[in-house]
Amino acid sequence: MNTKVPPKADGGQGLREATEHSVSGASFQMVARKRYGRWVSAVILIGLLFLALRSITTNPRMQWGVVGEYFFSSSVLDGLLHTLLLTLCVMMLGIALGTVIAVMRYSGNPVLSTAAATYVWAIRSIPPLVQLLIWYNIAAVYPKVSLDLPIFGEIFSSNANEFITPFTAALLALGLNESAYMGEIIRSGISSVGAGQVEAAQSLGFSGGKTMRRVILPQAVRVIIPPTGNEVITVLKVTSLVSIISMTDLLYSVQLIYSKTFQTIPLLVVACIWYLIVTSVLALIQRTIERKLSLNNSTRPGFIHQLSGGLSRLASFGRAEDSKSKQIGGQR
Repeated sequence: MNTKVPPKADGGQGLREATEHSVSGASFQMVARKRYGRWVSAVILIGLLFLALRSITTNPRMQWGVVGEYFFSSSVLDGLLHTLLLTLCVMMLGIALGTVIAVMRYSGNPVLSTAAATYVWAIRSIPPLVQLLIWYNIAAVYPKVSLDLPIFGEIFSSNANEFITPFTAALLALGLNESAYMGEIIRSGISSVGAGQVEAAQSLGFSGGKTMRRVILPQAVRVIIPPTGNEVITVLKVTSLVSIISMTDLLYSVQLIYSKTFQTIPLLVVACIWYLIVTSVLALIQRTIERKLSLNNSTRPGFIHQLSGGLSRLASFGRAEDSKSKQIGGQR
């Protein structure tokens, strides 16, 4: 009768020794597989990039002297400032309205939730350029803009052509367009918060609005920030559409210059370089914020994380008590 002796608990050392000396007493060593395809593709890509850069930098028709001449010109810098200001205002309006829309989507009132869903559907279905043209020509439909309240009477009244300036039209069109996308981003952040958080807040006597302000939104920020950073970069690029309504942004400023000098490509290169610089700075800021949030989540939990854990424990304790009471009631 054969008996099997179990292997010794030596952490697998005996098994490794047996494997190394199993074939003719020779030992084997694991060697990483050489991936020549990666090196070949890397060399090809670097070569193509070098050829492209060499072609661009040595082409006399690029007129790099003209690029350097207009890169820091006052008109280009003014257009850049207008682009940054419009981006900031559009994002502020988009975040404010997007938060309202996201809260309405989660409202128990079917009228509010349906209205918010319809708004998001309509705004996301119409291209931003079309919305921009509609707001810029809104005076054809509403020649007068006024605010009239039942008790206080007429508070504000103005000619639509005077009120709807290129900046106002750009702010309304791009801000409302961004609010629909930010509403969906904030709604996804709210969805990431567990249902136990809401149950625990309700068990503590929190109202719906207080639960949203004090429990849900602070925790949803961790999910909302990364896509919001992408939206800032997207809005910065979308602002180039306002050149069609003669707003002096970065693109329209260089268009005014090359319409007089006929140096189209060098001036467009100036705009491209400025867009690359600003988007790179925004991407660096976004990456820094995300890194700080990830470090705070992993190493130093703050008040939000402590509140989240406490509410989760309270919710689980409440569910355990409910199940226990049901069991006791069933036994009776």
